[in-house]
Amino acid sequence: MDNLKPKKHLGQHFLKEPLTAERIANSLKARPEQQVVEIGPGQGVLTDLLWPKYPNLQLVEVDPEAVAWLSQHYGEKGPKIVHQDILKWDPSAHLEPNAAFIGNLPYNISSPIFFALLDHLEYIEEGVFMIQKEVAQRICANEGSKTYGILSVLLGAYFERSYEFTVPPHVFRPPPKVQSGVIRLVRKSDLPAVPFAKLKRLVKAAFNQRRKTLRNALKGVEMKAFPEQETILKLRAEQFPIEKFIELTGYMI
Repeated sequence: MDNLKPKKHLGQHFLKEPLTAERIANSLKARPEQQVVEIGPGQGVLTDLLWPKYPNLQLVEVDPEAVAWLSQHYGEKGPKIVHQDILKWDPSAHLEPNAAFIGNLPYNISSPIFFALLDHLEYIEEGVFMIQKEVAQRICANEGSKTYGILSVLLGAYFERSYEFTVPPHVFRPPPKVQSGVIRLVRKSDLPAVPFAKLKRLVKAAFNQRRKTLRNALKGVEMKAFPEQETILKLRAEQFPIEKFIELTGYMI
């Protein structure tokens, strides 16, 4: 297994510690019959734990050497392997709605992966992801925190978020220079009625100038008059709760 060399340009850090892999796999609470997608399985440490539990497991892997290794390791009766960049992968071509996702995500593209998944919300009922600790904390942050930001609001609008545990560098090959964090996302039963594209535009505008008040940060966003307008516009984005961002989106023109 160690013959599969991690590639720096792909941001690969292969998990090598079985107990950590088991904790991550057990954090996923998917139903046995549910479709499960593992993003970036690499050398298959998580896959070995998932495959016996989830017969509808699919692996999405961009590295051709990892794809070849996984194909040889599991054979024709193993999980479905898709050789594809996750950022270009179309869930609608491979999944029914309400699948579960899991993966040790490359640090350098973890945020784009979350934005891509949000564009296909109906396919994601649950997700367990290992990412850079600071990003994990940011995703799980609420208003009033300095780490509260765009992903906090957008993921928090559609998912219940929980920070599961911290993972030290030494359990990877090669060890990263930072700690990792495992988060769990569970899609809410009561989803916002506003269009995601509008919410994303509003939230990005608010946080792109987070030091400014909403009045100044949202100058480029056309809005109808709304209740408590003067009070709300004096706030900064980091002071504004997720549910209020959703409410404010309803007044966008």
